[in-house]
Amino acid sequence: MLFFRHTLQARGIRSPEDFLPEYRKVAQRLGVKDAEPAPKPVEGWLYEGRKPQRVFRPVIVGMLGHSIDQLWTEIPDGTEPHFVPLAGTSPAEPHADPGMDLNEMKRTGAMAVRRAKDFLLGADRERVGEDTLGLLDDEVQRLVIEYPRVPLSAIWPDLLETQEQVFRLLEGGRVRPSQLRDLNAKAAMLSFLVAKGFNDMEVPHEAMTMTRVAAACARDAEHPGLIALTDGLKSLIAYWADRPADAYHYADQGAATAANLRGTVGLWLLGLKARAAALLGDDETVRAANREAADRREQVVPDDLDQLGGLFVYASEKQLYYDVESRALLGQGNGQLAAMAESAVAGFSDPAAPNWAFGDLAGAQCNLALVRLFGGDLDGAADAIRPVLDLPPSHRNNGIVVSAVRVKNALASSAARTAVVARDLRAEIEAFPTSRPSLPRG
Repeated sequence: MLFFRHTLQARGIRSPEDFLPEYRKVAQRLGVKDAEPAPKPVEGWLYEGRKPQRVFRPVIVGMLGHSIDQLWTEIPDGTEPHFVPLAGTSPAEPHADPGMDLNEMKRTGAMAVRRAKDFLLGADRERVGEDTLGLLDDEVQRLVIEYPRVPLSAIWPDLLETQEQVFRLLEGGRVRPSQLRDLNAKAAMLSFLVAKGFNDMEVPHEAMTMTRVAAACARDAEHPGLIALTDGLKSLIAYWADRPADAYHYADQGAATAANLRGTVGLWLLGLKARAAALLGDDETVRAANREAADRREQVVPDDLDQLGGLFVYASEKQLYYDVESRALLGQGNGQLAAMAESAVAGFSDPAAPNWAFGDLAGAQCNLALVRLFGGDLDGAADAIRPVLDLPPSHRNNGIVVSAVRVKNALASSAARTAVVARDLRAEIEAFPTSRPSLPRG
């Protein structure tokens, strides 16, 4: 039996009449229009094992919480599959029975937690208490970890609220001198995440403004790692906005700030420098920056930012992904680079791994597609980018869309551009950005 059918039967869905109402609900939630199947194709999916057309796949993935490849995997009768659900998807949840609906319990419980947080944040009228700082520590840690793992829409309200709470404490005059640096560091981290959110929503002006706020807070906190981190974010924003000269400038500036730091932020800035140099066609700088980053990896001593994890640690998996991308941007496609690109994808293959990020996985898959295409492997390129094109709309952030469009542009100039596979793939990538939901999006 297909895992698709097994999953539906576990939810009591056994016919097109059962399936279509649930499909419509998810399509509406994802903002997908004009993509509702007729009962006949659904019968083919359920009873004959046919794979759905690509236009229907994002809704099915969002509905069931697994990739199309997982859903169309045969499972032996009598066995229980163990596929890890995609992060950020929200398959139907069980109900607490008897009594209140589980989703309602979670909603009302979250309201109570928010009320309690507001009480604690306002309880100390004359000074900020240690419990308040501990609460903010917990919230910053959670947001830093969750940001690369879930759609932006899942954490955006909490992120803005927590940033507002920290700013309110800084403005309220209730902070002891010993607490001021800590609160400024938190303000820098939260502003960094908000800025990254604006960049992922393709609003570079707001992203850059918020990054400058983060930089000011980092300087007030006297934290060199955070200062360098904000230079890196400026570079990232410019990179995805197709301003490679600015991206290079900010990365080079941050790399100088981080030259004597032992954490991984300095390596990230070298990776950013290599990618920007690649867009400028500077092969020599690409090789030098990647080589320096590889050498410094051996001397890394994790610092407080690395210990936070999430976007604040530049893991070895991400370093490989950046290295491959910088070479792919130069049009390279030899066998050695293809093997590196495959390793970069494999490095993000386990959603349960601590450094997994859906955006990095998608970027690595797009890079693999580029490398295979430059190496003359059109079918391999199509296979590499397929999981990206099957991502639910909530996950299609700006960086993922730009990476996919790079593959489309490479296809247009490829020797295989007239092949049916190439034409179909280009058409599908052209439709990829337009199916993103309204803001905020992942």
